[in-house]
Amino acid sequence: MVFDSTGLKVYGEGEWQVRAHGASKRRTWRKLHLAIDPRSGEVLVAELTDHSKGDAQVAEGMMGKVHGNVRRVYGDGAYDSHRLRKKIADKGAEPKIPPPRNAVKGKRVDEATRKRNAAIRAINGLGGDDEARALWKKLEGDHTRSLVETTMFRFKIIFGSDLRSRVWENQQTEAFLKCLILNKMTALGCPSSTGKKC
Repeated sequence: MVFDSTGLKVYGEGEWQVRAHGASKRRTWRKLHLAIDPRSGEVLVAELTDHSKGDAQVAEGMMGKVHGNVRRVYGDGAYDSHRLRKKIADKGAEPKIPPPRNAVKGKRVDEATRKRNAAIRAINGLGGDDEARALWKKLEGDHTRSLVETTMFRFKIIFGSDLRSRVWENQQTEAFLKCLILNKMTALGCPSSTGKKC
């Protein structure tokens, strides 16, 4: 499973207007959080929040909505929280989340902390610098995270980067319906030029 989030505009000026005159106070965004299956490209769980919610905090709640077996959970550094790692461990899954550059080993004695400490030790063992982090990411299959970026790109190309609804409940419904439609389109397959499913 791969986590990420993207911004969706609710209302406000377009990009040209902002560049020419600056952003006004009316510009408002929502955050669409997605968890996808990297093999099928299917959106497993979606959550729409205001822009102030942290990625790890939202992912914790999303983990409780996932049914079935999860072997690995990928996310960027924004998902490095002990509570999320604990939820992942409770599911019996392996977290593939890079710790931040200045990360120190935790003192708790639980599975989530043990796995995070192992990642920190591995990065330090490879040299502890940016090159070591890049190598660790490569060894851990971090490139899998790019699949959720592809899903976000497809979402915005097909549906646009804004929400048409003005009411919060309607915005949530709109975002979920778009995810369901995207899943249907993904199930139909990709163009034959790609040689595989989306």
